[in-house]
Amino acid sequence: MKITEFVKAEISGWQKVEVFGLFAVILFILYNAFFLHDNFVAVFSAIFGILYTIIAGKGKISCYFFGLMGSGCYIWLSSQNLLWGNTFLYLLYYIPMQIHGIFNWKDYLNPDTKEIVKIRLSAQERILLALGCIVGCVITVITLYNLQDSNPVIDGITTFLSIAGMYLTVRRAVEQWVVWIIVNGLSFLMWLGLVVNGTKAYSTLVMWGVYFVLAIYFYIVWQKDLRKSLSD
Repeated sequence: MKITEFVKAEISGWQKVEVFGLFAVILFILYNAFFLHDNFVAVFSAIFGILYTIIAGKGKISCYFFGLMGSGCYIWLSSQNLLWGNTFLYLLYYIPMQIHGIFNWKDYLNPDTKEIVKIRLSAQERILLALGCIVGCVITVITLYNLQDSNPVIDGITTFLSIAGMYLTVRRAVEQWVVWIIVNGLSFLMWLGLVVNGTKAYSTLVMWGVYFVLAIYFYIVWQKDLRKSLSD
């Protein structure tokens, strides 16, 4: 596929509300960065991260390019705030999985819309996923506590659930959005505590809040798309 055709496919199928919301959030982040003297790495992390999330929600493969850039910024932010779970998660898992996602999604694109073909897990898979997440979260929290993480409970839960969420993202499963709702909500609370205590990462706080809203929005959108595909 030529570059021009790829770009045309990636920007097709957007709703007006999605485009308006994207630009509004980016302008808000830039406004905060200027007037609140935000950390410039936090600003880039937020912008790239939001672009990744909304483009992934649209089922467009270009999301991973923004995801890789956002991950690099977030690794630096997490390490500076002693959030070792998030640091190693992004460095050792997110970046390799996003690279893998590029090649995996390429094989499951709808030839007409150029969006990925979405799936839903079986009941057995959902049960195994829930049990695995419970055990994994407990182990991760204990590990981070022993590593003197600054917030071992929330960092531990979000770290392990993010592993599950990224796996489900690459698999194109609608259940990923349920996991992301939990991760994004807890991450917002974690960064809210850091900002209240003096960390200049306002854009990161906004980013997690937007992630939370987008996860709810795209869960609804993906459910509608799956119901439509079954009725066709």
